Parts: sequence; C-alpha cells; structure tokens
Amino acid sequence: MNDRAQSTLKIVTNESGLEVKPLYTAADVEESGGTTMLGEPGEYPFTRGIHHEMYRKQPWTMRQYAGFGNPHDTNQRFKYLIANGQTGLNVAFDLPTQIGLDSDDPLAAGEIGRVGMSIDTLRDFEIAFDGIDLDKITVSMTINGAAAIAIAMYLAMAEKRGYDVKKLRGTAQNDILKEFIGRGTWIFPVEPSIKLVGDTIEYCAEHAPKYSPVSVCGYHIRESGATPAQEMAYAFCIAKAYADEVIARGLAVDEFAGRLSYNFNIFGNLFEQVCKFRAGRSLWAKIMKEEYHAEKPGSMWLRMIAAGGGGGLTFEQPELNIVRGAYYALISALSGTQTMALCSYDEAYTIPTEYSARISLRTMQILIEEMGMTETVDPLGGSYYVETMTNRMRDKMEEIIAETDAQGGIVKLVSEGIIQAKVSAQAYQMQRDIESGKFPKVGVNRYRNDNEEDHPVEFHPYNEDDARVQVDGLNKVRAERDSEHVARTLAAVSEAARAGANVMPAIVEAVKAYASVGEITKELVKVYGRYQEPIRF
Repeated sequence: MNDRAQSTLKIVTNESGLEVKPLYTAADVEESGGTTMLGEPGEYPFTRGIHHEMYRKQPWTMRQYAGFGNPHDTNQRFKYLIANGQTGLNVAFDLPTQIGLDSDDPLAAGEIGRVGMSIDTLRDFEIAFDGIDLDKITVSMTINGAAAIAIAMYLAMAEKRGYDVKKLRGTAQNDILKEFIGRGTWIFPVEPSIKLVGDTIEYCAEHAPKYSPVSVCGYHIRESGATPAQEMAYAFCIAKAYADEVIARGLAVDEFAGRLSYNFNIFGNLFEQVCKFRAGRSLWAKIMKEEYHAEKPGSMWLRMIAAGGGGGLTFEQPELNIVRGAYYALISALSGTQTMALCSYDEAYTIPTEYSARISLRTMQILIEEMGMTETVDPLGGSYYVETMTNRMRDKMEEIIAETDAQGGIVKLVSEGIIQAKVSAQAYQMQRDIESGKFPKVGVNRYRNDNEEDHPVEFHPYNEDDARVQVDGLNKVRAERDSEHVARTLAAVSEAARAGANVMPAIVEAVKAYASVGEITKELVKVYGRYQEPIRF
C-alpha cells in the first residue's frame, strides 16, 4: 500500500492504546520482538497454550454462572444445566452472603437471593449440591469477602458426603483486591483481607492440595473500566501480592502456584482479546520463572476461565446479545482458555432464564461439535497481525506492571483508592464516547430501532416466599444445633485472628458446628474491623 493511499485512512487505535496498521508483514513481527516468546504449545513460555494437544485432547469446561433464591432453587438450576450438557458449575451468591450477613440480618432485607444463592450455614451447601457428583462436576464459587467461610463450607460439605478432600477439585474466586477496585463486596480492611487470602492458600496447600483457593479476577477490573491490557496487568500485580504474602510465611512457590487460577473478561475487538490472552500466558510464565524462580511447569501456567463479559451486552435490541455471545465464545476458544462461561442474552437485564442459559450453553457446544474449534491448537498462531499484536500487548502489560510497582505497588494503590479512581475515570469516558457515538455500539449508537417495537425480556421476579424459606431454615438450624459448641468454635475463630494465626482451621470447625456466615464474620470483624472506602475527587 503506497504512502498516499495509507495517509487517507483513519487512524485506528485499540482500547489498550495500541495503533492498528492496515497491513502486517513478517517485518512487523520482527520489529515487535520476533518469535522469541512464541514457543510450542505445552512448553515455556506457553504463548500457544498450556497443553500440547489443547482441545484436541479435551474440550474446555463449560461453566455457566448460576445461582439465585435459596439453595433449593439453585440446586434445581444446577441440575437443569448439567442435564443439558454443562460440565462444571459456577456459583453466584447473593449480596448478603458476599458481605458476610445472615439472611435474618435487617440489612439483608429485600436482597435475600436476589442476585445469587443465599447461604447461611453448612446446611445450605448440603442442599445446594445434593445429588451432584463432585468428582465429575467441579465447582467454582464467585465469592470474595466471605471466601474463607465459603471454602470451609464447601470442603466440610464434601467431607461429610464422603469425598477425599485431598483429591477434591474446585475453585473459589477469593480475589479481594479486585473487590476494592471493582465490585465492592468487601468486608475487612485491605491488609487483613490479604491475610485471609493467604490463610486459604496456606490451608489448602496442606489439606486440599488439588483445590484452587484463589481465582485472580481481571474480569471485574475490566468491567469497572480497565482496558484489556490493564485487566491482565493489574491481575498479575494482584497475584504477585498474594504470592508474596504466602511466600513470606515460608511456603515455596511450587507448593501453591500450580493451584492459582484466573478469571478474565471477553468483550470488544476480537483480535485484541485473543492477543491479550496469548501475551498474558507468556508474561505470567516469565514472571513465575524469572521473578519467583518456579521450577514446575504447572506453576507457570496461566490457568483461566475466559467469560463473555456482561459489560459488552446492551439493554437495546437484546437479541443482538446472542450474536455477541457467540463471538465472545469464539474468542475464548481461539484464546486457549481451559474453562468457558458465557453470558446470556438477557443478562444485561436480569438473572438468565433457563431458556437463555440453554442458548449460551448450546453456543459453546456448537463451537465444539460443529465449528472445528477443537481440531487444532492455536489456529491463529503465525498470523503476522496476531504475533505482532501479541508482542505489543505483552510490552504494554509489562509497562503497566512497572508503572504500578514504581508507584508503590498494587496493595498501596488500592488502599489509597488510586487504581479505583483511574478505572472509574476511564469508565466514565467510555460511557461518554458511547453516548457521543465515538465508540461504536450496534443497536445503541448505530442502527437504532427507535421506531420499532422492542423485544421484551422476561425479568426474574424477586420471591419473598423464597426469602422466608431461607430465614426459616436458618432459624431451624439454630434451634437444632449445639449452641454451646457453636459458641466455643466462634470464640476460637476470634482467638486465632487476634493471635495472627491462620484462621482457616478454626473457621472449618465453626462451620462443621453449623455456625453461620454472619456469626463467623462478626468474630473476624471484632479483630479486623470493617473497611471504609477512601473518597477521592
């Protein structure tokens, strides 16, 4: 393409701030760093995938996000999804559970089971997973502030059902630093919150070595306004903070790093998304090998769930979200994820119906059964554009990490609200760009149907009866349990917290005594206090 023709083209810049050329050649690959960080699938630095055969050997796990009402309701949805071919569970909890409140707490009124499953005691876990084979169906839990309690309940439930906890697989999100940046379901201040994450990693390394106690979540950082490159870079900074916490306790990196996992977001430009994951895999491997001196290949793997991001969905013309979801699933497959979760077309409005959840599940199954996405490894590998952009995305991530470290590190910046302010400002600017039409969004600022009848979306109703059932169940457990034993186990929780000890053993015993989420949380609050968000203008 001659210089004059190229000069008439508009400049295209992706969300991460990298300019996109109209044509790429082998010279661009070399100029961006060449193929030194490419390698082969299953070999360091894992750019092309963490396994040699990838999906040719085994397709990705399909793990739709689900949970609402009380445990009975959620158990029925779990079984529906499994019956329709889902291969893993991804549990949503309601807001009271996420912030450590019991269902009978006055602050929980109107929110019990509204945006996820309500959990109070071990009995709720027993109901939610009744009839589900935990050896065949692994469970991921989206829980952060109350993650230590949820992990304890899950392990105690599995043990009570006869499973060998040392062989039990599963995942808890348990990424509290991104809660301070994004979703906001924190309980304790930053430092004790990180300590609790360290407690879960240390405990699981000894007692449940195949369980993944932390899934570092760039997903919600991205939803809060971060660019794709920032999403990956901030997630790596957070993972390093957790690793540093555990290493300071005396654990070797290879004792726990293989069970760290990630939850990442997908919406936006297809090629930028694919390249961020290819770049991220090699960068994380480099960090673990060069900075942390990991020796086991599994310690260097970027084990991830890549989910279609709700931030990419629209209220307008919601049926178009089915199409968006299909592209998100395609990106996830092309990116080499181990697990896929796909938002449903009505998720911009409400909790997905069985119908919409089944469409998302079928979308992933079509990719496996019809579209050839499992036939070869890293099908975009070798593309001049993809390899160049992968190198440039990696450089951009390293630049962001270096900038974060130079300013005092992720923990300091989150504690002071600096990262929060930055991504919030970016989210505001993005919204302005969408409203002005600068950032194109089909159905929103392009090809609107203002004069056409909208296609209605069925709203998930809030069921007061479900809430009453949950509160009644909690009262029943309290009436039947050994109250003196519960009091002793709760006292042990606060004693462990005051002593600076790992609180997980005490929490596990409290859970087994059927102490509630709110009761255990209150014991920890006595020692740790509650987080007060810094106000920045």
